[in-house]
Amino acid sequence: MADDYLVRIGKLIRDARQHRGWTQSQLAEALGTSQSAVNRIERGNQNISLEMIARIGEALDSEIVSLGYAGPMHLRVVGGRRLSGAIDVKTSKNACVALLCASLLNQGRTVLRRVARIEEVYRLLEVLASIGVRTRWINDGVDLEIVPPAELNLASIDADAARRTRSIIMFLGPLLHRMDHFKLPYAGGCDLGTRTIEPHMIALRRFGLDIAATEGQYHAQVDRSTVPDRPIVLTERGDTVTENALLAAARHDGTTVIRNASSNYMVQDLCFFLEALGVKVDGIGTTTLTVHGVPTIDVDVDYSPSEDPVEAMSLVAAAVVTESELTVRRVPIEFLEIELAVLEEMGLDHDRTPEYFADNGRTRLVDLTVRPSKLEAPIDKIHPMPFPGLNIDNVPFFAAIAAVAQGKTLIHDWVYDNRAIYLTDLNRLGGRLQLLDPHRVLVEGPTRWRAAEMMCPPALRPAVVVLLAMMAAEGTSVLRNVYVINRGYEDLAERLNSIGAQIETFRDI
Repeated sequence: MADDYLVRIGKLIRDARQHRGWTQSQLAEALGTSQSAVNRIERGNQNISLEMIARIGEALDSEIVSLGYAGPMHLRVVGGRRLSGAIDVKTSKNACVALLCASLLNQGRTVLRRVARIEEVYRLLEVLASIGVRTRWINDGVDLEIVPPAELNLASIDADAARRTRSIIMFLGPLLHRMDHFKLPYAGGCDLGTRTIEPHMIALRRFGLDIAATEGQYHAQVDRSTVPDRPIVLTERGDTVTENALLAAARHDGTTVIRNASSNYMVQDLCFFLEALGVKVDGIGTTTLTVHGVPTIDVDVDYSPSEDPVEAMSLVAAAVVTESELTVRRVPIEFLEIELAVLEEMGLDHDRTPEYFADNGRTRLVDLTVRPSKLEAPIDKIHPMPFPGLNIDNVPFFAAIAAVAQGKTLIHDWVYDNRAIYLTDLNRLGGRLQLLDPHRVLVEGPTRWRAAEMMCPPALRPAVVVLLAMMAAEGTSVLRNVYVINRGYEDLAERLNSIGAQIETFRDI
C-alpha cells in the first residue's frame, strides 16, 4: 500500500512539474537536491516526507497534498450523462472581488449581498482581516458584512494570501488615499503568461502614486501635490486597470475623466456601488467615464452585485457539450449577446424569457433554455474583444463547443500568452485541437470524447473546459488538483450534480 501511495504522489509531482514547464533538473535546483533524487521521487522509488511534499508544492506553486483544508482537491467524473432541469447563475466573481477592494474606500459599514463563496474571495478576506478589517458572513452565510478600522495595519498583511490572488493589485487605488507610503506583495493568480502592472501605473501616477518593485513587494509612495489635470487615457482597456482608476478617482476631490475605459460587467457593478457610496459616475456602460469624487466616504451601504456572465456561459457550454436540455436562470443577457449570436450562427436551439432586473436594479437578466442541437463550425474565427465584443473569459468555452460541432473552427485567443496552449489538454480526452501558435488553436469536430485522468490546467477557464469535456466523455475521468476551479466557482461540482452530472470530490491523502 505504501509503495502505491509513493507512485501516486510521484505521478502528481511529475504532472505538476510538467505543467509548470520545468525539467527535473530545474525542480532539483529549486529544492536543493539532485536530478536523480527527483527522478526517483517521480517514479515512486523514494520515501518522501510531508515536509518535502510541501516544499515541492511551494516550488511548483501546486497543491500536491492538502492538510487541514476542507475543500476538494480532485474531481472524479462519471461522464456520458445528460443534464436536465434548471440552475441559477451565481453572483459575479470579478464583481465581488472588485467590491471587496472598493470597501476600503468606505469608513462605514458595507454589506454585500449573495457574495460568491470562492477561493479568490477567501484570499481577499484573509488579506483584509490581516490589516484590521472586520468581516463576517451574515444571514446564514449568504451575505458579507465589512467594517474597516480607523487605521489600516499594512505591516501585518497576510503576504501568502495576497500572492495567491491578482486582485490584490486593486488595493492600490483605495490605499493611495489612506496613506502616504505602503507596501503590497506581488500579485499572483492564474498562470496566463506575463502581465505587467504598467497600465495600472500609467493611470495611478496621475494621482501621485509611484511604485518601486523590489524583493517581492510593491513599495508605494504618494505625492499629494499631484492630481489629474486632464483626462486619463488608459493604454489598455482592461477591466482591473479601469477599476483601479475608478477607485483612485472616487476619493479624489474633483472631477476625473477616464477614457478608453472598459465597460464590462464588473466595471459597471463597481460604478453602481460607487454611486451607492455617494460618488457620481457619468457614462456608465461607455468607454468614457466621468467621476465626481468625494474626499471622505463614511456611509452604511447595502449592495447586491449582479450575476456572472462567464458562469452563465459555462453552464450553457455544459448543456451544449453534453447534448442536454437545460434552463439557465438569471443570465445577464447584455454581456452574453455576442456569444449567443455566434451560437445561433452555429445552429444552437434555444429560447429566452422576457428581460427582468437583477437585485441591483440595473443589470438586465433573462432565463435561457438550451436544447440539443446539430452545430456547424462558424464561418469566421472566434476571437475576443473588449465589451460589447465576445468576452475574453468566454473564449475557452468555445473550444469545447467547437469540438462537438461539424467542421473546423479557428480560435484566436490573442489576449493572454499561455491560455490557448492549455486548451490543447482537450486532446487527452479525444479532442482534435491543433496549436498553430501560442494564441491560435484550430478545433476539428465532431469529437468522440473519451475518459482520462489528468492534471488540472493552472488557468481557471481552461480548467472548467476540461471538466465539461469529462462530463461528456463516456466512462470515469479524474481531474487532479482543482484549486484553480475553486478560485472562481462556488460549489461547482455539487451544483452540476444537482442537474444530472455525477462528480465526486476526493483527496489522495
